[in-house]
Order: sequence, then structure tokens, then C-alpha cells
Amino acid sequence: MQSLEDRPRGVREGEELDPAALSRFFSAAVPQAAGPLTIEQFPRGFSNLTYLVHAGDREYVLRRPPFGAAVKGGHDMVREYRLLTALASHYPLAPRPVAVCEDVAVLGAPFYVMERARGIIVRSGSADGIAPADMRAMTEALARALAELHAVDVRGPAFAGFGKPAGYIERQVRGWAERFAAARTEPQPELDAAFTWLAEHLPAPTGVALVHNDFKIDNVMFDPAEPGRIRAVLDWEMATVGDPLLDIGTTLGYWIDADEPELRPFAFVPTDRPGALTRAEFAHAYLRARGGADGDLVYAYVFGLCKIAVIAQQIYARYVHGHTTDERFAALGAVVTALGRAAARARQRGTL
Repeated sequence: MQSLEDRPRGVREGEELDPAALSRFFSAAVPQAAGPLTIEQFPRGFSNLTYLVHAGDREYVLRRPPFGAAVKGGHDMVREYRLLTALASHYPLAPRPVAVCEDVAVLGAPFYVMERARGIIVRSGSADGIAPADMRAMTEALARALAELHAVDVRGPAFAGFGKPAGYIERQVRGWAERFAAARTEPQPELDAAFTWLAEHLPAPTGVALVHNDFKIDNVMFDPAEPGRIRAVLDWEMATVGDPLLDIGTTLGYWIDADEPELRPFAFVPTDRPGALTRAEFAHAYLRARGGADGDLVYAYVFGLCKIAVIAQQIYARYVHGHTTDERFAALGAVVTALGRAAARARQRGTL
């Protein structure tokens, strides 16, 4: 288990931080961090950059946008810091924020600092040695943690301005359909049909909640000594206030079962490992943890598949048009097709 801990490495070339400028910021904003600073970088992730800052005998995690990225949407560090600050007294699994810097002159972009959480992160490439009982405990804990997030009271002033709940489902379906149309490289009739079905079968709102928007097992940190205990939920850059139905839909979309041979080669997360809850079991565990909350989970699942397919298509389009030569992306066209077929099967069967 300990080998699954997320460990930092040396900073990648071109992503270095100015140590003198950062030291001056720490002296003013994090006075409890005494001693010289050393900086490492966490190598995982494809969006915002994450660093480990050692300050004497203390450790902090620093988040900043990628170099050259526009500071908006998922790269808005000030918004992410504000959200974590609001969550501090409502959701103990969120990392604890420490300080934020809006002055781009310090490191070239806004950034924030939070306490370091320690634990293990379960990814597809490193999950084969996990005992079935531990995998079951982890997936059960994941269901509870998502239900607890959706139970957070977002009506107070701390969460004001973090989303537009009215019309959330319709707006999300329309937005992802438009992104798919813009990134299209070849016919995908099953995804077209799925988006049409989503637009024609809009469900009634199921509530207003804080939605993570990327809630999956590799964005969660577990206790290595007690795998059924979550220490932290990570990566809050896409979180907002909206309808929880689509949040669990994203989780279900990533969830691949062991008896799905067409999807298993494209498993983004290791939910197909022995012991893990099935997709349907996870959904029911989530509903139980929410006290029997209702909602059209098949609709949510189809939405999740379509959303993930669009993300894959956007990356695949960059490869097709020559904007990247990374050969890993060549297979994403097949991923998009497989997700479209899964959406068609779910609609036809009416089950997860």
C-alpha cells in the first residue's frame, strides 16, 4: 500500500518557480513556515501544476496554472482557494487552504498554498496488488464521500457566486454537445443520438449541491493503514454549485465493470479490479448514503459517458490536426466510439 503514495520529484524543465520570490511570499503570508524553502513537483495530472514546498520541518502544496494558460475556468486559482476556504468548516475531506497570492508578479500567475495531505492514490497502472477486501472498502468509502459532499449546505454566503443552479442540467447538456460538435473529426452517430436523447429527456432537478465535476477514485487519497478511510478529496478546479445528478453521472461514466470487455482496455480508473463495487452497486451505495435520494441514474450515466467522450474527442482532435504528436492520443478515437456504444446500450437497456 505504501508504494501507492503520491511522491514528488524534481521540477520539470520550464516549470520552475522563482525560489527567492516564493520565499518572500512565504515570509509574509505563511509566517509559521520557518526555514529555507526547497521545491519539488508532483508529476501526475494534465491540468494545473502541483508542487511540494518544504519550509523547515513543514510541508505545503502549491497549486498554479500551467505556464501560458489563460487564468480562467479550471485554471482560476483564486476561485479554487475561495472554494476550499468555504469548505473548510463544511467538508473535512477537502484540503486545508493556507494562503493565496493574486499578484502575478510573484510567480507569473496567481497561486495558492494548502496543507499537505498524505495517503495513497489508486490508479489503473498501480492497483493490481490491492487485495479485493481493500478495493471493496475503498469503493464503498468513495460512495459515502460523494454523498457527504452533496449533503453540504450551500445556501450560506460562503458559497455565493460558485454556480448557477437554475437550468443546470439543460445548460450542461447543451454545452457538452456544442463542444463535441466543435471537436468532431469523424462521424460518431451513437454519440449524436445520445446527445439528442439527453436533450429530449431532461429530468426534473434533483436538488442543489456542491458538485465536484471530476469525482473518481484517483482524485481521492486513502489511508494506507485503513483503506476504507479517505484522507482527502483532491482536484477541486471544476467544482461548482449545481445538480448532484450530473456529478454522480461523471463518476458512473468513468466506472468500468469487470464484465465489460469493450470498455476495459480504456479504463481510466481501476474499478474493474477484484473486490470493487460494480457500477450499479456503487450507485445504490451512494443513494443509501444520501438517505434514499432519488434521481434518474441511467440518464446520469449516459451524460457521464458523453461528457468523458467529449473530453477524449477534444484531445484526439488536437492529435488529428497535428497540434500534438503524442502517440498516446492516437487511440482516443476508439475510446470515443466505445463510449458512444456504451451510451447506446445503456439507453436501450434502461439500466446501469
